[in-house]
Amino acid sequence: MSGDAKGGFGKVAVLFGGDSAEREISIRSGSGVLEALRRQGVDAHAFDPAGRPMDDLRREGFERVFIALHGRYGEDGTVQGALELLRIPYTGSGVMASAVAMDKVFTKRIWGSHGLPTPAFEVVGRAQELRGIAERLGLPLIMKPPHEGSTIGLTKVQDAADLEEAFALAARYDDQVLVERFVEGREFTVAILGQGEGARALPVIEIQAPGGNYDYQNKYFGNETRYLCPAPLAPAVEDEMRRLSVEAFRSLDCEGWARVDVMLDRDDRPWLLEINTSPGMTDHSLVPMAARAEGMSYDELVLVLLESARLKVGAAA
Repeated sequence: MSGDAKGGFGKVAVLFGGDSAEREISIRSGSGVLEALRRQGVDAHAFDPAGRPMDDLRREGFERVFIALHGRYGEDGTVQGALELLRIPYTGSGVMASAVAMDKVFTKRIWGSHGLPTPAFEVVGRAQELRGIAERLGLPLIMKPPHEGSTIGLTKVQDAADLEEAFALAARYDDQVLVERFVEGREFTVAILGQGEGARALPVIEIQAPGGNYDYQNKYFGNETRYLCPAPLAPAVEDEMRRLSVEAFRSLDCEGWARVDVMLDRDDRPWLLEINTSPGMTDHSLVPMAARAEGMSYDELVLVLLESARLKVGAAA
């Protein structure tokens, strides 16, 4: 794209910060995006919705928005709905896809209805409902809030005696808690770019975290986690993982970009865990890593995503 074409984006707001538990990471993501756009001649400006009314976007003449918010009030459909009302094109998935993908329970239900493999689960609202869950799902199991990301509030429960403590942690963030069968095996993530039939998977990344614990610290701040990209997989297994990830993306009507987390069990069967419709764009982030493996620089990726910004409500597919 020429410098003139980049100027054709008009005044661009990069939304980052916000009010979610992932504010710190969002600031890092948004700062990277902002710098990349400015390096390429885009008239880009920082905008933190935690401190400013969304209507400022319209009053100040912004013509396009790059969403670099994570978590609630950022990738859950709320900001997307506000931008639809303001009639300002934005990056990423629309209102419904964002809302559904943010809810891990609804995501798994939709995947199940499409015949896509996802671990067995139950939804628990009170500690008393934990009775018998270890027998039904087996141990270890995973307990997490359905509406948070970045492994916030997540516990791998090894012993039934620890169920109530893990429930209490997850319940700090949500009214209900997702309890999921643990898949023993290797951990992967698959970045998706595009929309509809044009959606495609980038090279698969294998995540090797210390002790298999890919938590908040190891995701964003530690240096011990290893990322193998492209992942060392048999071609047939990789093809299946990429196919399932694209189908998972399409089944929720996502667009722009997303990241699907996948476990590969001991029998080389992939299991879909969750999808992130506003993935991190920090120096540790995985979508930029996958793009680089395909020959796309960070700056090029950011520009591709900005080019895809559009209104979804009432727009032609």
